[in-house]
Amino acid sequence: MRLGSLLLLILGITLFSCRQNSNTQPIPSADSVYQQTVDSLVTGYLNLHPQFAVSLGIHQYDGILADYSKNALDRELAWLNEYNQKLDKMDTASLSQKNFYDLRIVQNEIKSDIFDLTELKTYTKNPMTYAGAIDVNTYIKRNFAPLENRLRSIIALENQAPRLFDQARANLQDSLAKPFIETAIQIAKGSVSFLNTDLPTALKDVKNDSLMTAFKASNKKATDALNGFISYLQKEKLPKAHNHYAIGRENYQKMLLYDENITISPERILEIGMQELKKEQASFNAAAKIINPKKKPVDVYNDLENEHPTAQDLIPDARKTLESIRQYIIDKKIVSMPSEVRVQVKETPPYARETSTASMDTPGPFETTASEAYYYITPVDSSWTPTQKNDWLRQFNYYTTDVVSIHEVYPGHYTQFLHLNASPTTKVEKIFPSYAYVEGWAHYCEKMMLDEGYGNNGDSIRAAKFRLAQSGDALLRLCRLCVSVRTHCQGMTIDEGTKFLMTNWYQGDKPCRQEALRGTFDPGYLFYTVGKLEILKLRSDYQKQEGANFSLLKFHDKILDNGMPPIRLLRELLLTDKSTWNDIL
Repeated sequence: MRLGSLLLLILGITLFSCRQNSNTQPIPSADSVYQQTVDSLVTGYLNLHPQFAVSLGIHQYDGILADYSKNALDRELAWLNEYNQKLDKMDTASLSQKNFYDLRIVQNEIKSDIFDLTELKTYTKNPMTYAGAIDVNTYIKRNFAPLENRLRSIIALENQAPRLFDQARANLQDSLAKPFIETAIQIAKGSVSFLNTDLPTALKDVKNDSLMTAFKASNKKATDALNGFISYLQKEKLPKAHNHYAIGRENYQKMLLYDENITISPERILEIGMQELKKEQASFNAAAKIINPKKKPVDVYNDLENEHPTAQDLIPDARKTLESIRQYIIDKKIVSMPSEVRVQVKETPPYARETSTASMDTPGPFETTASEAYYYITPVDSSWTPTQKNDWLRQFNYYTTDVVSIHEVYPGHYTQFLHLNASPTTKVEKIFPSYAYVEGWAHYCEKMMLDEGYGNNGDSIRAAKFRLAQSGDALLRLCRLCVSVRTHCQGMTIDEGTKFLMTNWYQGDKPCRQEALRGTFDPGYLFYTVGKLEILKLRSDYQKQEGANFSLLKFHDKILDNGMPPIRLLRELLLTDKSTWNDIL
């Protein structure tokens, strides 16, 4: 600081202390500076991501599509850098614990977005970014406004489709990764099918003729733009496609850091993953041996899938079992249930059936009108062959369906949602989720519930069947971890990833190839397992700390009542020994 500036500062302090009627304003506290900065940041962020804002339940953004032009992306990067610098300069030592906690959540998001724009370059390298951007599902699945009003937003979005795909063509590099192109084509074709068939069906009750005329015009405009994009990808991009989809070790390490505050090397994570894979396979084999020691474990697993409901009983059985799972959680004091409001179990809407077997649809944390939550299960299609129907129902065998319900509803994603809404979480904690926290918690719950006795009524074979179903799902998530690291850091190909999955997950070529393909564009799918392992480690450390005072109910409530942060931050809230905070796995 210059001498003149220092003298002025001293003079100002002296005058303030001596003259009560001074006009000098007090220096704002670090917390007030933080709050003003983050309020401005959140507003700017939602302006840049209007469709995300709508999914949160903020409907002032209805009908607005983001600007993907190069100038807009340049402005976004400049905006991100500006706020990144502001956040980095915060006086963290003077912040309250709560604001310091939130600050790092925001910093993660900003740094991750900068990383995406400057290193991963999603907008120039991945056509999938645009293929599904005309997403109007929220407007038909959630009754947050009269249908005619929601239709007006759909029309507004569809009318912006030509602009979107013009920007996509201008942004995308000449040569793109083949898996990205092929998946983008599939997504775009699915969007066309949805717009042509499912969307008009969902709007069949609209009686306003002029509005429906406008919709038919906008819908044609959107489908024409999508079909044009499909043709562009097929004719101009596929012939020039390459297979350089790996982000590389350095970027992988940055992804771990910016997304989840993880500083462990990819190699160490892979080592842990392989160790856990072997342990899970042993658990799988042990459960199978209890059920039938005379058969190979994979054959026992296949036999288990024959125990499934009929097509007619699929939804009613799931609804009935869901209530028993909820009651078990309450009786065993596993986690608090902040609300008596039940999730509604329904058939997956027709427009979503091609991509989903079972899913949880919760409203956004800021949704005030359409507050219903739906647990969707995709039913058997009456047009399928008997073999196809049976194959579909095998996925919904009684044991796997319960494990999926635990993951999606109780105490998984729906319970996460209930705690997020009931606890005094901030805007930051409601808007910016951690992949490892969200999916890690739900995946953790699958094992935790069985460890706490769910499915074990004294019948050892029945208990082993539940464990076999849970273990099969865990093997998939562990394989994802290994394939993710090897694909992006060690050059594993899709064929090699497929073979690895077939060998270690015990499934056929088609589902394994689909999982290996997903790993090319979703390296973060390792976070299902990483998040689960982080929570297990945190629970173990917290239990050692609390000793006789440890309570599973208390631990789970603490996990769920502090937003959706990187689990590394939860260690600071729950553990008093600072030396353990970085020991996440």
